[in-house]
Amino acid sequence: MVSVPSFRPIDPTSSAFLLAESRSQPMHVGALQLFEDPADAGPDFSRQMYESMRDTDKVAPLFLKHPHRSVRTGGTLTWREDDQFDIEHHLRHSALPQPGRVRELLELCGRLHSTRLAWERPLWEMHVIEGLADGRVALYTKIHHSLVDGISAMRLLASVLTTDPDRRGMKAPFADGAAQRHSPAPAPGPDADPGGLPAVVAGAAADAAGTAVEVVNTAAKSLADLPADVVRTALGISSEAAGMPMALVRTLRKGLRNETSAVSLAAPRTIFNQSITGSRRFAAQDWPVERLRAIGKSTGTTINDVVLAMCSGAMRTYLTELDALPDQPMVAMVPVGLKAKEASTASSEGGNAVGSVMVRMATDLTDPADRLLAIHRSMQDGKEALSSMTPAQIVAMSAIGMAPSIVVPMLKMQGFVRPPFNLIISNVPGPRSPHYWNGARLVGNYPLSIPINGMALNITCTSYDDKMGFGLTGCRRTVPRLQRLLAFLDDELGALEEAAGVS
Repeated sequence: MVSVPSFRPIDPTSSAFLLAESRSQPMHVGALQLFEDPADAGPDFSRQMYESMRDTDKVAPLFLKHPHRSVRTGGTLTWREDDQFDIEHHLRHSALPQPGRVRELLELCGRLHSTRLAWERPLWEMHVIEGLADGRVALYTKIHHSLVDGISAMRLLASVLTTDPDRRGMKAPFADGAAQRHSPAPAPGPDADPGGLPAVVAGAAADAAGTAVEVVNTAAKSLADLPADVVRTALGISSEAAGMPMALVRTLRKGLRNETSAVSLAAPRTIFNQSITGSRRFAAQDWPVERLRAIGKSTGTTINDVVLAMCSGAMRTYLTELDALPDQPMVAMVPVGLKAKEASTASSEGGNAVGSVMVRMATDLTDPADRLLAIHRSMQDGKEALSSMTPAQIVAMSAIGMAPSIVVPMLKMQGFVRPPFNLIISNVPGPRSPHYWNGARLVGNYPLSIPINGMALNITCTSYDDKMGFGLTGCRRTVPRLQRLLAFLDDELGALEEAAGVS
């Protein structure tokens, strides 16, 4: 008897991410992790690491399914289990060329992040990378956004780690049953700025906003390609937003007055806001969280304000060097979490609401202290504006604020109209204590994100073991000399310390 493959419909959000994908806009998220060999490791530890993952007995269902549509599915996207699953296609062992610097590692990760994942196979890859001059082993992972969001991907990778350096027999992240968490899930705390930006919620907001953007992109791109449930979802969002006229009026009024809200009407044109290619460049580095915390404590600002100020100063120096700094301050889309106001609507359940704020980055100011305070005020204004809304209103206003970032490049209007914002800066939390995989200590954890057409640079930060790791993912052609931004971030952190009197 011939077995008939089973098909499961793909949910609207995942369908949107799949249909929005193109050669110039791959829709996978990624992570780079660095491990130090355990003390008892031999010279072939990286080979052992690879083989222990390759020899996994059973792969989790999430990592066995791939998208499929045909006449049999009525043209609807479905998940189908790969009946010819090949673990050696998804798990690979690579080596860096000499001299094995971090520079060669980041270059490799940029190239790996540039290639699309093929629909005929499960949408993930994992690369064990050896050859670093200092003996560390790297693990680069990418997984399609239709399978997991950024936070889920980071948690999945963390779920197979342990705080016990002597523990052995750890499974690969894709092994069935591997996601049995060996340590508590990271929760907002000192790294997330109490009363400021809860990083867990922030990452969720970024993914929620991204989902709304991709639904808009997909619908405009080709309604005929969309399953009926995706169309119904998009129409449902529109009808709910139409029932919130006052929230929309308030949001647009603040945008017109050049005040911080979920909608920006004042972002200048920059080199980042144009069509992109599929090639990627990646840069990463981390700094002690305590340095950022000391600046925040001295100036009455939050850690997230300091992160934004670092990015602001680095952007100013970088664009000045390219003779491309706009006269007006750049605008960043920053996900936020805040306590929603109780309301009588069915969508208001209290608790945490998520949304996005268009933050004025003060790149027009020359003094680092002035930039930090201006960013702090902009963040405060944005959070206050969202705090007056219900959760449903926040989601609707954030979706409206994000939609132009897709519509403008889709209509090829870059250069004719202003972009809604210039770049995305988000924050995802990681474990606060050292973690291990079969005795190998995790010493670095850096996210790789998704640049989109009209938004060529994405900066994502993640905290781990009292360090704040920055991952900068950009279009290789549109964002030249991306690695220079790491030096400028470091310079700006020093300038902020000097201005705050904590150097």
